[in-house]
Parts: sequence; C-alpha cells; structure tokens
Amino acid sequence: MRTRLAPLVAAVAAGLVLLAGCSGGPTPSGEGTDRTVSGLDLSEGWDWQPQATPLELGVTHTQNTLDAADVPEADARGAAILAKSGDWQNVHLMGFGTLNPEPSPGDYDWSTLDRRMKLVQDAGAKTILTACCAPDWMKGGQAGQTDWDQLEKAPDPDQFQAYADLVAQTVQRYPQIEKVQVWNELKGFFHPEWNRWDYEGYTDLYNRVYTAVKAVRPDVQVGGPYPVMISLTRDDTNASDELTGPWGALDQRVIDALDYWFANKVGADFLVVDGGTAVREGTISGRLDDAARKFVDVDRWLQSKSNLPIWWAEFYPDVPPGQDASATSQASAAATISAVDAFARSGAAGALLWGPQEYDLQYAALWTDATEADGGQPTPLTPAWEWLVPRLAAGGMELGTSQTQPLIAFRAPDGSVLVANMSDQSVPVQGQDPIPPYGIGTAPARS
Repeated sequence: MRTRLAPLVAAVAAGLVLLAGCSGGPTPSGEGTDRTVSGLDLSEGWDWQPQATPLELGVTHTQNTLDAADVPEADARGAAILAKSGDWQNVHLMGFGTLNPEPSPGDYDWSTLDRRMKLVQDAGAKTILTACCAPDWMKGGQAGQTDWDQLEKAPDPDQFQAYADLVAQTVQRYPQIEKVQVWNELKGFFHPEWNRWDYEGYTDLYNRVYTAVKAVRPDVQVGGPYPVMISLTRDDTNASDELTGPWGALDQRVIDALDYWFANKVGADFLVVDGGTAVREGTISGRLDDAARKFVDVDRWLQSKSNLPIWWAEFYPDVPPGQDASATSQASAAATISAVDAFARSGAAGALLWGPQEYDLQYAALWTDATEADGGQPTPLTPAWEWLVPRLAAGGMELGTSQTQPLIAFRAPDGSVLVANMSDQSVPVQGQDPIPPYGIGTAPARS
C-alpha cells in the first residue's frame, strides 16, 4: 500500500488535440483538430465489445486541491478543468484537505468542510463523502488537540457510535451529499499479531454509520468496505488461490475481510474497493492494458460475490520500470486510460481519480500544481479524461483492442473515437505520422 495521507493543516465529437509524447509541455484542454489517429482503419483487425454498463468518473480531493495557498490565476485554470472532471467529487470528513470537524465532544469546526463542499457545488458535481478519519478524542487522544500523525488510527470501539453520529450530522448539514463511503482502506484495522484485518471491528463501525445515516437521510447511498485489493506474487504465504491472474494473486486476508462484510453488513447500496496494477512493492512489465487486466478480473470476481454496484474509490495503474511516472507523464496518462478501459469492460459503476491536482504522487493528474504561478495547466491526461467522462456516463460505447498493434480504442455511438497506445513503441499509421509511445488521440466521426 502506498502512503498518500499527508493531512491539510491550512487551508469532442469534433476531436481533441493529440496527447502525444511531445516535449513542448502539456497539451491545451478543450476542442481542437486531431488528425493523428484519423488514418487508422478500425474495421479490420480489431476486436470490439460493448461497454458493459454506464461508468461514472470523478475525482477525490486531497490536501493539494485548489486551496487558499494557490496562485489565484492558477487556481482559476484548475477550477475550469475541475468543472469538466466528472460527475462525482469526493471529500473526506477529516484529513486529505479538511481539518478536525469535532475537536472536542460537541465542539464543531465545519469551516474546511464548508469550503470543500462549496468547491464541489461550484464545479456542478455530485458529492461523495468519505467517512474518514476520526477526531483524536475518539481514538484515545486528547480532546481539543489534533495529532495528524495519528490520522490513520481507527476510533476505539466504545466510540464507534459517536463517530456514526458525527457522520449523520455531516450528511444533515450538507444536503448535497448523495453517497457515503465508510472509512478508507480499512485504516487502523489491521492487526499484525493476528496477521489479518479486524473485519469484525470494521463491520461494527460500518453498520453503525449505515444505520445512523439512513435514520436521518434515507436517500443517501452508503457503501463499503473500501479495502485495498492487494496483489501478491503467487508464492507469497498470504496469496489466495481463489483470485489469480497473470498479474499475480489477491491477498487472501482481503478476501476474508470482504467475505465477513458481505455476510454481516446490515445493508449497502454500493461496494467500494481500491487497488493498483502492480504486485505489492513491485512493478509491471509489457503492455499497460495487460496489467490493467487485474481490474477486469477483480470486478468479475466481485460480481460473482454480490450484485452491488462496484465503485473504485482509488485506482493506481503503474507504468513499467524506466518510464516516467508522474502527474504530467504521458505513460501515466496512458496507464490511466488503460484502467478506465478495464472498468468499462468489466461493468464497474464508478471510478474516482485520486488527487486531480499535481503533487508528489507518481500517477496522472488533471492539472499542474496550482501553488505555482504557471500552474493549473492541463496535463497529458486532461483532454482524454474530458472526452471520456460524458460518453462513458451515457453508456453505449464500444471498446476495441487491435489484433496486430498495441492499441486500444473507445468508439462512441456517433462514430468518434479515442485511441491509446499501450506500449513504449511508436505505432505506424499509413499516410500520417506514427502514434508515439503511450500516445493518445481522438478522431471525429467519419461522414
């Protein structure tokens, strides 16, 4: 599991510009003219399948998302991109950009949550609340103080109800909240001495939050259990025999936690998971879409266990060794597209991009660091993400894989397409420049 927890302490049918592996900086966002994939023949040598179900994309705000420390002009550029980033935006109750909402019992500070909720509203998006994390006094700390080094600690069992009550107050305060994800990655619930997750404790907390939220806002959808779908090598002592693939084997301890939650939850409206493509502490090799096959396999396995809609609260598609892995990397952008393709193929209901603003996480973002004067600029992922968001939400897309080239494609009902190169090799296209390594491009519908 990667560390992503630094808390905030202060506050197309016409085609897009090619997101090529060029050296001139990020490509501008928005409409344009792209002829780079227009010469591809998508009728011969391609395998096509229909999109399994509508897929809603969105983002999760972190401590680095459009805050008061940003340069105003950069912030405005980032906000314009945020408005096109997806149907959903996710905000944490505490941490990841928000301060302690209840520093002492009955003493509330909603100021940072107010700002984040307004950010979502101003962008015209729907709101998800991640019910994580807990005030210090709920986990053995001192009332009135916040030790951010203890952010990942779970509340004490005798404070589970107090935490559930806080979440219920939050959904009452913010009518815009439509979904609640209960906790985050089972943080604080792993017991090394047991070599397993305390799934009994988590499920107790989940059931209390579910019941408290439904009592005051029965319209709010509640989901869990939000584990990391950890990949292990097949010879690992914790590797499962139940869910395996070329990407490795799922951690059996995660399967045990899911099985207990499935059997003992009081109710759920959706199923929440996250995960990456590489084995723990490892890397991937070869084509990006081969690595993203893990997401397909996990989704189909989850569908065999439950009919709940699957939401990927976080997803981390890695790139091969030697490739740039960063917010503005062309390879990271293509890897993100490979993951979205996997979700669309396998019938996931939603997927949230963790951290839309550039910072030190080695995965694609949607705009550059807005604390810099020239920040808020689109990245190589931005135009493709904006092209995909409305089309995947509408459904009816076709998903293609070339039989002869390392290419995948999304084809909309009107015939417009987005094509991505899944490899570090250029792909020749007759009559035009080749598609560069990890290049992404679109073409309008042919008349």
